[in-house]
Amino acid sequence: MLTEQTLHGVIVPVITPFDRRGNLDVKSFEGLVTHLVDNGVHGLVVNGMTGEAAILKVNELETLITTARKAARRIPVIVGIGSSSTSTAVRRTAWVKSLGADAVLAYGPYYSRPSQQRIIQHFQALAEAELPVIAVDHTSRTRTSMELETVQAIMKMDHVIGLNECIDDITRTYKLARSMTKPVLCGEDELFFASLCGGGKGGILTSANLDSELFVQVYELYRDTKVEEANQLFNQLLPLIQFAFSEPNHASLKWLLTERGHIVSDRLRIPMTSFNHQSSNKVLL
Repeated sequence: MLTEQTLHGVIVPVITPFDRRGNLDVKSFEGLVTHLVDNGVHGLVVNGMTGEAAILKVNELETLITTARKAARRIPVIVGIGSSSTSTAVRRTAWVKSLGADAVLAYGPYYSRPSQQRIIQHFQALAEAELPVIAVDHTSRTRTSMELETVQAIMKMDHVIGLNECIDDITRTYKLARSMTKPVLCGEDELFFASLCGGGKGGILTSANLDSELFVQVYELYRDTKVEEANQLFNQLLPLIQFAFSEPNHASLKWLLTERGHIVSDRLRIPMTSFNHQSSNKVLL
């Protein structure tokens, strides 16, 4: 299981590949996980927002977790368990624990827009499931902002081992990283290098589905105090990062993974749609 001490580095929220008919493509998923592990990533997220968690069936999620657990070898496998229902999230946490998950990536309740106290109670219930919890601060997804005091209260809980900060505010990230003993991970890819400079311990980075070895190099160069080299390499990755977020739900990222031969199809499930190929950036191929 993950701990505060081992939660660091480049963690990739793996996309969920489908075949051209829209069925789960287990072979492509296993191949992508193996590729990421071989490139030195420090962890994987299954069933995150990048993995189109909202449209996966329960049996598909079970297949993804067990496949990732086998292919990841010793690399931690983290499972997303976002839900608007606290009881559902708690049951899901116990279930993924039984499937071999090393930790859960947990969002605050979405849609219901709970009070700050209710958000704290939600995470307390998850922490009592006794599987390591990485809390996610992601207002654009949950529609509820977590105040700094709320985040700090959650980080004091047993079994909560860190925070994935997905707010486009580097000043806030600095404050959190410098005020807490538990690791803060960057969830905004464009802020990854700046987050490291401000005390962040790594990142959960969507765009690292591609060129993952370069993202790992950025982290390792910074860790080895080669700050200028890390900055130069990160600047080279910015066009990829911007392209990966150029369309909703990372349709552009799936298209590029297909073009490079990592998966067989860039298919998404309705209501999401595939990337507009006519607007592609050939420089990234």
